[in-house]
Amino acid sequence: MKTLLIYPQFPSTFWSYEKILELVDRKVLLPPLGLITVAAILPQTWQFKLVDRNITAVTEAEWEWAELVILSGMIVQKSDFIAQIQEAKKRGKLVAVGGPYPTSVPHEIENSGADFLILDEGEITLPMFIEALEKGETSGVFRTEEKPSVTSTPIPRYDLLELDAYDSMSVQFSRGCPFQCEFCDIIVLYGRKPRTKTPEQLLKELDYLYELGWRRSIFMVDDNFIGNKRNVKLLLKALKIWQAEHQYPFRFNTEASIDLADDGELMESMVECNFDAVFLGIETPDTSSLEMTKKYQNNRSPLLEAVDKIIRTGLRPMAGFILGFDGEKPGAGYRIIEFVEKSAIPTALFSMLQALPNTALWHRLEKEGRLINPKKFDINQTTLINFVPTRPVEEIAQEYIETFWQLYDPERYLERTYRCFLKLGAPKCNPPGKFPSWIDLKALTTVIWRQGIKRQTRWKFWGYLFSIIKHNPAVCGQYLTLCAHNEHFLEYRQIVKTEIEQQLAEYQAQKAQLPTKIPA
Repeated sequence: MKTLLIYPQFPSTFWSYEKILELVDRKVLLPPLGLITVAAILPQTWQFKLVDRNITAVTEAEWEWAELVILSGMIVQKSDFIAQIQEAKKRGKLVAVGGPYPTSVPHEIENSGADFLILDEGEITLPMFIEALEKGETSGVFRTEEKPSVTSTPIPRYDLLELDAYDSMSVQFSRGCPFQCEFCDIIVLYGRKPRTKTPEQLLKELDYLYELGWRRSIFMVDDNFIGNKRNVKLLLKALKIWQAEHQYPFRFNTEASIDLADDGELMESMVECNFDAVFLGIETPDTSSLEMTKKYQNNRSPLLEAVDKIIRTGLRPMAGFILGFDGEKPGAGYRIIEFVEKSAIPTALFSMLQALPNTALWHRLEKEGRLINPKKFDINQTTLINFVPTRPVEEIAQEYIETFWQLYDPERYLERTYRCFLKLGAPKCNPPGKFPSWIDLKALTTVIWRQGIKRQTRWKFWGYLFSIIKHNPAVCGQYLTLCAHNEHFLEYRQIVKTEIEQQLAEYQAQKAQLPTKIPA
């Protein structure tokens, strides 16, 4: 079977980092891990070609070659996902789809013309699909409520990727999260019982990446890396040895719940394995909103103290924040700014609350009649809130725009990044030194020109840089990388402002057709 794997295009998002990737001559931040895992599960007698539409378009020769087209992706990729299904059907191709978007909203995909819907987790539903093909079937929907063990998941087909196009690589150790946040679709898609691979299994994936010549960072894509702390500690014990034996070829970062700060041993082990950053779902410093959304774990200990512990151990924090919770008091956005500044979190992902399909939040709002356009899904940081909130939409949207704008003011960003790196714990492993590449030197020169000479940030840029060199020289390289990140945010905050203002104007024009009263 000649199988064409297509990964749909992303719109510009908080994480797309176009301006930063341009500096280092790369196209995309992360690869399509789901699709290359699918390729590993399917029969290895099949032929595969992968096209990541974030790198290049599908050629006519590739369309002509394909007997079967498989797509996978997330809701944010919706527009191009549907467009590629239609392109394939125009050419008379058999089309199969899977991944978080089709699993969450299967009716949209069925209406777009896909032949096979391979939903939920592929370890179970892909064999059903293969069996249907062998029987000569030309359409079908394959679902399961069972959550598979991931100990049998094969090594993803990293060889199908154009490795030089990616800034970082992806691996997965676990699926699922033990918590019950009302707005989260991870527990809907993957359950609340974290399932992990074995340490040996994950090290084989790293062996394969090492053999392919990968020597840059790796993102551990687990939605909560520490969901199963016992198994994570076993992995880190083995990973520490592997990294030392291979002279630390990889830097790791991941996502974890804030209770990571309660386990000093776990944090130390991560740093010893060359983890240098972690994404934290903080959401809001307002304890009442955290209770409302059932994010109880964030109220167990002071958030500022938790972030400080993580930084001082040597893990740079990235964090997610949300505006628009029920019962939220005016000024929530400004309280988020205050928290981000006090905690010195350089990278703060900021979004308006969205009701994702099939989440507890979705079902509650649907019952209360508060969903806006419940069959329309196009969710991003540039998307207006998709339900009727408990305070005016106009108030939330304006606060959101102003908060995003202030968070990524160039001087403000530079100042809190400096304060973070001043107290950031030094690395605990020693990779062999290497000369910077021509591309890295060119990127550094561009950042110095823009932030250290051309812009008003020039005095702060040089003052902070020399202070880092003097007081915490071991983190200087990482610090300069974070300075470069503001090249993206400086442009992206304008995109957010423009698009939210446009959607707000459309909302106000249609306001007469929307509910005027929040149901009890």
